[in-house]
This record gives sequence, C-alpha cells and structure tokens, in this order.
Amino acid sequence: MTDPIRIANCSGFFGDRLSAAREMVEGGPIDVLTGDWLAELTMLILARTRAKRPGGGYARTWVTQMEQVMGTCLDRGIKVVSNAGGLDPDGCAEAVAEVAQKLGLHPTIAYVRGDDLVPRMSELIASDQLTHFETGEPIKDASAFLTANAYLGCWGIVDALEQGADIVITGRTTDAAIVCGPAAWHHGWSRTDWNPLAGAVAAGHVIECGTQATGGNYSFFTEVPGMSRVGFPWAEVAEDGSSVVGKHDGTGGEVSIGTVTSQLLYEIGGPQYFGPDVTTRFDTIQLEQVGPDRVRMHGVKGEPPPPTLKVCINRTGGFRNDMSICLTGLDIEAKAALVEESFWKACPYQPKDFAQVTTRLLRNDRPDPETNEQAVAILRISAKDSDEKKVGRAFSNAVIELALASIPGFFGVGGGPGGGRPFGVYEPACVPADVVPQEVVLLGGESHEVSSAIPPGDVSVEPAPGPAASAPGGATVRAPLGAVFGSRSGDKGGNANLGVFARGDEAWAWLDGFLTVERLRELLPEIAPLVVDRHRLPAIRSLNFVIHGLLEEGVAASTRQDPQAKSLGEWLRARVVDLPEALLP
Repeated sequence: MTDPIRIANCSGFFGDRLSAAREMVEGGPIDVLTGDWLAELTMLILARTRAKRPGGGYARTWVTQMEQVMGTCLDRGIKVVSNAGGLDPDGCAEAVAEVAQKLGLHPTIAYVRGDDLVPRMSELIASDQLTHFETGEPIKDASAFLTANAYLGCWGIVDALEQGADIVITGRTTDAAIVCGPAAWHHGWSRTDWNPLAGAVAAGHVIECGTQATGGNYSFFTEVPGMSRVGFPWAEVAEDGSSVVGKHDGTGGEVSIGTVTSQLLYEIGGPQYFGPDVTTRFDTIQLEQVGPDRVRMHGVKGEPPPPTLKVCINRTGGFRNDMSICLTGLDIEAKAALVEESFWKACPYQPKDFAQVTTRLLRNDRPDPETNEQAVAILRISAKDSDEKKVGRAFSNAVIELALASIPGFFGVGGGPGGGRPFGVYEPACVPADVVPQEVVLLGGESHEVSSAIPPGDVSVEPAPGPAASAPGGATVRAPLGAVFGSRSGDKGGNANLGVFARGDEAWAWLDGFLTVERLRELLPEIAPLVVDRHRLPAIRSLNFVIHGLLEEGVAASTRQDPQAKSLGEWLRARVVDLPEALLP
C-alpha cells in the first residue's frame, strides 16, 4: 500500500490570487502543487495575446508564482504540475527555466504538447476525423479558426514525472488531469484502473476551481467563517481513489459537504462525466464529513472513456456593439418602446441587415424608489455582424442622436460611441484519441510520444442509492427557494448548467419531486423556449439541469448581462415558492 498523496491547487482561473502558490507551499505539508489556468474563454484570450506578442500564449503570472516558490518546492521535494502552458507550453517552460537560472536552481522541467490541432486541420478535415461534439457532423471549414486544442488526459504528465521531472507544464489538458496525473504516478495505476482514476478525477474536479471548494461562490456563504480571505484547497488521494478534501489550518472559509457538493455540480452535464482517461460516474460519489474542514469522498466508480477527445475550437465570430440606455421613473415600457423605435429610424441599417440583433429590457427599477439608482431600468441593444462598419459608429451614433430628442431623463451607461469590437465563437468538436498522441519533452533533453488511446472495456456501474426519506407534508410558507436549497451554475460552451442541492434527506425528497423541467421553466422564464435536460444525483442530494443555447455561441459571444451564467443559480434561489414549513430553518 502506498501512502495518500496530498495535491494542492493554487489557481482556478487565469488571473487568480498571485500569492496562492506561496500560501499553499508555506502554509502546510503538501506533496504536489497544481494550478489550473485554462478555460474556453482563456484560450481565446491567449490567442489574442499571442497575436500581439509571438510566444506569449501562456500564463505569465504563473511564471511569477514559480519565482516565489521554486526553491522551497525543490528543497521539500514538492512536484509542480500546471496547465499554464496554454497555447505555448514550450515558451512557458523556457520562461520557467530562465527563472530557475536567475535563482541559481536546477530543476528538471518537462512540458507536454500535442493538443494544438491547428497545424493539422487540413489533414483532420480531409479525413473527416474532426466532428462536431453535439451533432456528430464533420467540420469542413477551418478558415476562421483562432484555436483548436484537444483536451489531453493525464498520461503525458505521468510519463514526465516518471522521468524525474520536478516541474511539468502542459497545454490544454482537462482540469482534472493535473490532479489525476500525479495521483496515477504516485500510486502506479494502470490505464484500466477505472475506479481509482475516477476517484482522482472527482477530486481534481473539486479542487480545480480553487476557492470554490472552500466557500467561494457558495450559496450559504453567510454561515462560513473567514470569507474575506478564503484559503485554497488540497485533496489527499488514496491508493483506491478515495480522497479527503481539506485546506490548510488557519485559513479562511470551510470545507464541508455543502461546499464540496456545490463544486461537484459546477459545469457538469449528466451523471457520466466523460474524460480522456476515464468516464467518472458522478452518481456514485459519496461524501462524509470526517473532521473540521475535512470531507471524505469515496465510492466513486469509473467506466472506460469515449474513444474520442473533446476539442475546444475558437473561431472568429465577427464584430459586435452593445449600447445600454437608462430608463428612469415612470412609463418604463413606453420609454423602452420609444427609444427602440427612434433608434432604428436613426440607424442607417435595420435589424434584418445584421447577422443578429438582441434587445433586452432589464427591469432593475423599484416602485417608489428611494434613490435615483433604484428608479432606473436599462434597455440594452446588441448587434453582431461580419461587417465591422455596420456595428461601428453608425450603430452607436444612432443612440447618441436620441439624447435630446427622445425620452425624459435620457442617459447611458458603459461609455460613449465607439467602433465594433471583434468577438470569438466557441465550437466543441471531437477527434479520435489515437490520432492525437502526447509529446513529452524534457527541457534540454529528449522527447517522445505517449499514446492518448485508452484500452476499451466492458464495465457495469450502478448508481449509489439516495436517501430513503420522504418529503414532509403539512403547512407551507411562501419563501425563497434559497432559504433551504443551494445552487451552483456556470457555462458549458453555449449551454449553461444549473445544479441545485439539498442539505438534508427530507429536503432532497421534496426537491426531487418539486423541481421538474416544467417548474424550472416557470421560475426562470428566460429559459422557457430552450431545450433543458434534467439529471438526478441522489447520493449527493442534487439535481443538475443543462440549458441548451442560453449563452448563444459561448461566453465571448453571449449578449446576456451574465454571459457565463454564474448567477443563474442565485436567481433561482431568489424565486419565492410554497416551501414546507418543516424544512425552514
């Protein structure tokens, strides 16, 4: 038996707390330091950075963090694994090597590449090997591609660690791979150890967003101590794949069944969580509070992964412009109608001339407002087109023309007139895993390939049973859903996911019977015309909804006020329903 390996995460996104690496290295014992930097939107940001500064398509802030902790990590034998390499893992490795030289240190640095498919587009498209993730149709046009990166798994990381790497830098791996890789290396797992791998993926999913596992973005944040400075999490992964999620003592926030459940629901689909190394069955996960800020995750089952890898494609979407006009006081609907009518008379183009026009009336105003701000609603007009001229000054000037010729109290927010802004479109795709090998490079040494293909298998998994309790009867009270239930929501490309969880068995029984797709449509009218999938996760007393098309062509193209659907769950929690009195605190 090998001892558990404690893997600490110091970053959940590009721009996270710069001091987090030092906090995790110096705040308590760890075996591995990881950092997750990449998202679909991040790949687009890095592409734009690289276009301005060749070789700059990686997270430079991570290099700064390595300067802070590299010496301590080498002294203590702490391995470092990060996907901060982004679009330029080789450039990132060279930058880290320069830091090491500056500090007089001599780490063994490795990087993993092979995820970037842009140079291979002609080959993959000609052979129909690149298909759309949802429709299965072959992708034919690569002319507008900005990025195309396959989500690699953990085995390139494992190989680099087996070769003695102290620091491993990757491009686009899955978020969980940077945790699963060190665990598989430490415990000597094989590619068909489905259950241990699934457990490590679940642990990686919990800690990959950093402080979201320790109280950040948590529905019941008012119950959590130290929220002004929340600590980052670690996961202690055992040989059987079970794990204990925790944080360093004395740091803010908490690790509880609630915070872990909330993060498990983040950006997922159905119970089968497909990955390049294993399909993790989220409907088998079981949680147990084993001490203060310590939650054990166990019972996780795995199945063979699909024979394909997911690919994140970012395309050039064209240009967009957004104008927001404030409507104040009385007659909001009439003011909105007049502004919209006047705008299109002033604009040299009509809605039919644009690729897309979206108009939203945001009713943020209150009756009998006590402040000027409480009296304001916002009319937001957004336009997209491939022709920058259409969405440029001709569009924004049409709004400015109305300033003295339209509604009383006219003013705008978000700046004055300007040209159209370029935007990207996210497109998910698939590619056969066996045609995307991982290349492991030891800086200053040799490189070799590691296959991404995983042996097939025939595995039967039964979901873990949920609580046996019944929903309470008796009197009901009109109250916000969030008085009892928590939520976590986020983006899945152009789709949004909305997870809802209960913290008690009777509450789960009531939620399971109450919150149908039809009820969700009633509570959130914005999603009424969209396709919605409902998934049950009884063992963690949760439901997860996937709302198709809510975010249009992805975060960078969305015209919603909240383009990443981060607040969708809190909107649901604010809706007032008839709750059983017995469930209220």
